[in-house]
Amino acid sequence: MSDASANDRRGSVSVVIPCKNEAENLGELIAEIEAALSGRDFEIIVVDDGSDDGTGAAVAALMNDRTWLRMVRHAASCGQSAAVRTGLLHARNDIVVTTDGDGQNDPAFMPALIDKLQAGGARVALAAGQRLKRTDSGAKRLASRMANRLRGAILKDGTRDSGCGLKAIRREVFLLFPYFDGWHRYLPALAIREGYGVTHLDVVDRNRRHGASKYGIWDRALVGALDLIGVWWLLKRRKRIPNATEVRIDG
Repeated sequence: MSDASANDRRGSVSVVIPCKNEAENLGELIAEIEAALSGRDFEIIVVDDGSDDGTGAAVAALMNDRTWLRMVRHAASCGQSAAVRTGLLHARNDIVVTTDGDGQNDPAFMPALIDKLQAGGARVALAAGQRLKRTDSGAKRLASRMANRLRGAILKDGTRDSGCGLKAIRREVFLLFPYFDGWHRYLPALAIREGYGVTHLDVVDRNRRHGASKYGIWDRALVGALDLIGVWWLLKRRKRIPNATEVRIDG
């Protein structure tokens, strides 16, 4: 990309929607994102994580008259973290917003999230949504609350709700992060590990309109415990952030 093209992309936004079997939800969600980002330069990337319910066909139909809508498919399901990462790798813009494909994250909060990231300046890499009035089942809310408290106590990332899918991130910083399955739940800690700041925005969760959640509770908790140990180790193994300046000789 030329310097002129790169400059044109500053302030533009890529929205990444990781999803599996969300054919019934995506049409409404994409329309809401379009309305929320009206007046901005944006693209939407749907990452179809091995769906078998017609998700791909539903998105392809929407792409016919929407030049800003793109789709990337996984041949087989690789999980939410992999889908988020695929979308970020394919994004064309400097700022990337992620949102869950089930529609529970309200796109109306996207402009405020983007503005909060930009207001923080170049040293703030991530603006993370923090859910209020969650609509999940009681068991799921309890499991999430316990996991977030444990994570916060160990990682000290200042984030109340790392599981909220609504986030805005600087793509260049994302490229620095080590990848592992479950990675999307630890983005604040990983940003801090690279020497960047994190800001937060309270958002209101919504009820799922169609279908059922594709993610369990206790199976995720067991894997999350191992991930937590791994991220703690990564934080401990980063002793100093380099302050590097290229030396140039004039003449």
